[in-house]
Amino acid sequence: MTTSPTPTFVLSGPAGTLWADGAGACFSDVHAARAALAGGEVPIVLGALPFRPGVAAALFVPGEVRRSGVTLATQHDPALPAVRIVAQVPEPDTHRARIRRALDQLSTPEGVLHKVVLARGLRLAADAPLDAGAVLRRLVAADPSGYGYLSDLSAAGGEYSGAVLVGASPELLVARDGDRVTCRPFAGSAPRSPDPAVDAANGAALAESGKNRHEHQLVVDQLRTALGPLCTDLDIAPSPRLTGTAAVWHLSTPISGRLRDTSTTALDLALALHPTAAVGGVPTAAAVDLITELEGDRGFYAGAVGWCDAAGDGRWVVSIRCAQLSADRRTALAHAGGGIVAESDPDDELAETVTKFSTILTALGAQPPSAAPAG
Repeated sequence: MTTSPTPTFVLSGPAGTLWADGAGACFSDVHAARAALAGGEVPIVLGALPFRPGVAAALFVPGEVRRSGVTLATQHDPALPAVRIVAQVPEPDTHRARIRRALDQLSTPEGVLHKVVLARGLRLAADAPLDAGAVLRRLVAADPSGYGYLSDLSAAGGEYSGAVLVGASPELLVARDGDRVTCRPFAGSAPRSPDPAVDAANGAALAESGKNRHEHQLVVDQLRTALGPLCTDLDIAPSPRLTGTAAVWHLSTPISGRLRDTSTTALDLALALHPTAAVGGVPTAAAVDLITELEGDRGFYAGAVGWCDAAGDGRWVVSIRCAQLSADRRTALAHAGGGIVAESDPDDELAETVTKFSTILTALGAQPPSAAPAG
């Protein structure tokens, strides 16, 4: 069976699906994209924002856009080729060492850091080219309540030419519909279990965990500070809700408000909020600097994927639970991370990345990595 060509962009979630094909004008500079929207030069801009502000984005104007009010439909896809992990980047012991470095900074009395999110990667190889659209459909089928996404990264140029980011995020960074603004931050997690009793216990323990509630509250407080000047009628749930994906329990807090100035677009909002403390840390600048020092360039992992139209409406999700597929679709790079606060334990944090990798690895048909014992 032949599969249909992979679109250049898809974002599918509870509110519906937006597909885009082709690419006209490209923007590696987000400010140029904002100016084109504000000047009425383009009807819509979509694509991916990188984790680190100021580096090349992958935004473009599509040749064709289609919308549907339903989640992406599944179809019968051929089996994917075998996929295997060829390297852990870094190895587990090195990731533990990085966490201990962060804990040293978090526990220093004169330090400014309150939280930092550290991630690690898996390099993957496939026996034949991967069908990015089939991977996306598997992700959406596994968790229809999340946000499945696929975005061509060519607009960023260089090593990203022909590459594509595909994933399934539980986390809505921001949506704008008229003057209405919605966010749904996630932070704090625990593994799901096929055993109903164990699964329920894991969820209950997460809901009562002081460490995870502290980590989550830092995210909510940061968003409150960022949205306060931009919104009126800001409504933030008083306590986090327990929310589950197929692989992970999370704490989440619904946030909504109304724009003070309707010239503020969905892209403006995404840039004002990103990176949140859920993927960066508190304070943002210090956390991003430490992440860059310890990890190097994250690229588009923990950035944002979404769209913004000329009316200013749009939707952006945090680009986690994803893999970047190479131009030839024979290799991929996946990332997973966790929030480090003063109460964190390096072994627990390493185990959390293994749990989070399972979303993309299951879609790819790859086996999870082993969390080697501490050396």
